[in-house]
Amino acid sequence: MKPRIVMSVFNNLRTDQRVEKICESLHADGYRVELIGNNWRGEPDLKRPYSWRRLKLRSKTLKFAYLEWQWKLYRHLMKTADTDTILVANDLDCLWPNVRVARKKNIPLVYDSHEIFTEMPSVTGRPVQRLWRLLERRLMPKVNYMMTVNDSCADWFSQVYKITRPTVVRNVPRRQEWKGFPGPNKKKTIIYQGAVNPSRGIDKAIRAMQFLPHARLLIAGEGPAEKEYRDLAIALNLNDRVEFLGNLAPEELRKVTERADAGLSIEEPDGLSYLYSLPNKVSDYIQARVPVVLAPLPELKRIAAEHKVGELLTSREPEKLAATIDKVLENGRAFYLPGLSAAAEKLNWEHEQPKLLDLYERVCRDRELR
Repeated sequence: MKPRIVMSVFNNLRTDQRVEKICESLHADGYRVELIGNNWRGEPDLKRPYSWRRLKLRSKTLKFAYLEWQWKLYRHLMKTADTDTILVANDLDCLWPNVRVARKKNIPLVYDSHEIFTEMPSVTGRPVQRLWRLLERRLMPKVNYMMTVNDSCADWFSQVYKITRPTVVRNVPRRQEWKGFPGPNKKKTIIYQGAVNPSRGIDKAIRAMQFLPHARLLIAGEGPAEKEYRDLAIALNLNDRVEFLGNLAPEELRKVTERADAGLSIEEPDGLSYLYSLPNKVSDYIQARVPVVLAPLPELKRIAAEHKVGELLTSREPEKLAATIDKVLENGRAFYLPGLSAAAEKLNWEHEQPKLLDLYERVCRDRELR
């Protein structure tokens, strides 16, 4: 019988598609998966084929929620982990409790870094960045098995911490059956999906809508900058063409995305985490055969060089950004279809899953030799 996998992640589990796909793949491969999240930002209903639970947090601010989470996760893992367990920490905000428990109980730990946490715009240049960097420096030498989301991140971790290069398992969607283009939209439809945070280019896209009177912008997601961006749309008299959809369940989001004429991934390189990112949304657009306006970041430039899936932007200045978006809209989805279809055959979970399972098979082999 394969071992238990106890996986922890700091969120409420509803919209974390990477963690969901990994848990489903491991569950289907015979592992006994237990997923641990928390009630930060609510407790939406979930239906999963594996075990899951949320630890209750009482803190009202993120700073104190992180501290409470570390302690409660540590206590929970100490009570539930045993010698038949593989621990999995998703991102730096889960790593300390997992490292402590793994060392105390002499059990394996897999660290999955979804991004360069210490270089996110939300921490860059703030006092808290020093604390996260200190924690990461102390914990990384204690990690024996690591995976991350793209080659740029893997190279960074390997070079900075002098560790074996992490396994790269890209965060891409499952291969979707494409059923052809939907009927035309009354107005050309542009979609941004993801967190509504600074440095995602959302404010630039809203300003660009002043030069795209024949189009509307859908923003599917939530985040701390939402009020600011809603106010911006109202101030520019664009609130009738800029729609905030909030967080959508994955199946709902797919339906919205499938009808879009263009997708946006125009992140700004504010911090290494964004510079080296490969946003999930890009692969979602590609699977839906929606052409993409891409920021000129390393991972996105690689995709653009290999497949004609859209257009690289040359400027985030509103009028020039609007011109790039308009080029995609004018060319139309059929123009980009060959490149999108070729990319969809490579950027899918079925292509990445074998690397995930190989990593866990290695963990199991090493565990038997202990």
